[in-house]
Amino acid sequence: MQRICRSLAKAGYEVTLIGRELPDSKPLIQQDFQQVRMKLSVNKGKLFYLLYNWKLFWFLLKNDFDIIGSVDVDTLVAAHSVATLKGKPLVFDAHEYFSEVPEVAHRPKVKWVWEKVESWIFPKLKYAYTVNQSLANIFEEKYGAPFEVIHNATVLEDKDFPEQPKDYILYQGAINVGRGLEQIIRAMPYLETRLVICGKGDVFEDCQNLVKELNLERKVEFKDFVPPQELKEITLHAILGLNILAHQGESYYYSLANRFFDYMHSGIPQICSNFPEYRHFNDKYNVALLVDDLETETIVNALKKIIDNDTLRKELHQNCLNARKELNWQNEEKKLLKLFQKISL
Repeated sequence: MQRICRSLAKAGYEVTLIGRELPDSKPLIQQDFQQVRMKLSVNKGKLFYLLYNWKLFWFLLKNDFDIIGSVDVDTLVAAHSVATLKGKPLVFDAHEYFSEVPEVAHRPKVKWVWEKVESWIFPKLKYAYTVNQSLANIFEEKYGAPFEVIHNATVLEDKDFPEQPKDYILYQGAINVGRGLEQIIRAMPYLETRLVICGKGDVFEDCQNLVKELNLERKVEFKDFVPPQELKEITLHAILGLNILAHQGESYYYSLANRFFDYMHSGIPQICSNFPEYRHFNDKYNVALLVDDLETETIVNALKKIIDNDTLRKELHQNCLNARKELNWQNEEKKLLKLFQKISL
């Protein structure tokens, strides 16, 4: 979101990014755009979504704006309602297939609610984009809603790449159900390296408990949320990055995670699930090893294939450096600005 807001601000838009404040939120870093945090008494569950949309609705209603940018379906009810009341354009950014995320996909009543929101608002969207072609095709086929594709690619920066990595493999991102963290931890007794985990989420404590249960405290390090500049440095020196997902809903199956690009831009190979979007890009650029399942043996074999083969690691590293010249935010930013330029105020 910061990347998108910076691009819009640089293009001359006056941007306000609205988020929420959690008990463990880090202090905001000054940006070229305004930032607002909403504090709620409840931070998860049905009541949270109701309160958040209610508070967001009134904030948007009381403030002046020319365009509302809504990110994911959990902000769409408030954003669409106020945009309609004020007669203002709405731009929708679907980072994921919300009704198919693991936390929703296997809960029929909850899924029904979010599908109703999608079927109510998606057909009315005039300006919308998502992170890959697979999701764009699904939304258009299911709801008749045209979505443009803007990949969440990393900003291309000059970097001094280390000749040799340090002694750890890396996972960065949310510590949520279906992200493969438990399976990766169970693979660590069979590897002569460390695992560094940067992020937090719903199964964070479960993963910590599993590490204690397996006596892996010396091999697994939890870093919690890490500031962007520090995370870039950690990623740059890793042996490889981890991006494996369980097929627990179509959102994961058709995902294209930000970390896919972050690993690539840091020149490190990665282990990815053999899902359509990762397969598509890897067929073209060959920056990863793809795995078909999350069995311990499968994960261990894939990790060892890179860790123990310096020639392969260097080949994938060079492929990353070539790919990042094409798959970068500087190229995707042009699509974003072109979309906003279509909006007649």
